[in-house]
Amino acid sequence: MAAQDDTIAKAVITAAEPQLFVSDIAASCDFFTSRLGFTVAFTYGDPPFYAQVKRDGARLNLRHVDRPVIDPALRDREELLAASLTVARAEEIAALFSEFQAAGVTFFQMLRQQPWGARDFIVRDPDGNLLLFAGPAE
Repeated sequence: MAAQDDTIAKAVITAAEPQLFVSDIAASCDFFTSRLGFTVAFTYGDPPFYAQVKRDGARLNLRHVDRPVIDPALRDREELLAASLTVARAEEIAALFSEFQAAGVTFFQMLRQQPWGARDFIVRDPDGNLLLFAGPAE
């Protein structure tokens, strides 16, 4: 009987879950569900201090903090993104932008084409976190 080879040639990373620092878990969950079309995967703690929201293949972890972790002026000036979420087709990024506009989302950057061939926009959550949504230009 031949020995079974249990070695793995290379590990495959299948997902990433950025962690956003927020001042109010319930308010953040409400924003992501009512404005951005996410659902709440879970909340943890009593009162909750950790949660996860998800939409399609994207998952974002929310962690309660009492004070901003990043200087807001620096974040805005340097466009320090908390997360980048992508779609596969050009039509999808335009549709997502329209969906968020209709939901009354605050944009840090409106939908625009970038020199590197992407179209993207940036949403600001209630805590000032900048969320990039991107897709192909064509």
